[in-house]
Amino acid sequence: MWSQERHDRILSMLHERHRVTTETAARELGVSKETVRRDLIELEQNGKLSRVHGGAVPTAVAVEASYAERAQSRQRQKQAMGRVAAGLLRPGSTCLIDAGSTTRALAQVLAQQPGLHGLRLITNSVAVADALAGQGSHEVMLLGGDYHPDVQASFGAFTIAEIARHRVDLAFISPTALDAAMGASSYVWAEVALAQAMLGQARQRVLLADASKLGQGSRMQVCRCSDIDVLITDADADPQELARLRQAGIGEVLF
Repeated sequence: MWSQERHDRILSMLHERHRVTTETAARELGVSKETVRRDLIELEQNGKLSRVHGGAVPTAVAVEASYAERAQSRQRQKQAMGRVAAGLLRPGSTCLIDAGSTTRALAQVLAQQPGLHGLRLITNSVAVADALAGQGSHEVMLLGGDYHPDVQASFGAFTIAEIARHRVDLAFISPTALDAAMGASSYVWAEVALAQAMLGQARQRVLLADASKLGQGSRMQVCRCSDIDVLITDADADPQELARLRQAGIGEVLF
């Protein structure tokens, strides 16, 4: 199938459905997800659509998927990534954890590992803190600030100031997208500012991004690839995309 024909089919899908995922387009067009990603990039550059997490929407309605929607997607992969992330921690480690469905999966894993004790976990996420509730072997600190009920987390200047009081071993962040050219990015400025603050206070900067986020972009940059010490993703990650990310400066990649 020629590229122009693929482009026309993708735009037709958008007209009918108002949102198309990379996975669905690849399946219906009979091509690889990498091919669809390249098509979406070209179509976005020509102003025909807007790329969002996991796919594309018409330019006029470019909005990010809600937290509730993201929380229900790729749960098996997120749990596997949580187990890998937990393996980076040692008894007594201190870490910052941002708000997201993937970092909530990390918290759920930590709650089930009694052998890993004495952690100091600092988060702006009510869901993360709640997942760790009752774990007496860990110190859990919930950051104050402006509460955003849609993501069950605190943001804003007060939260940023609280983060600046801490120096931690690791920061775990889970942005909306990760691309070799733009680096990590997110849709909402408050989330970008908070992630940047957490990364700035950590000795090791860890980014969790499942395969659907790779090769994607969002509205605002969180950090460059060279600012990421460890990328944790899942087994579905495209090898070519990972090669581009490594070339752009990402440190270690774990599955």
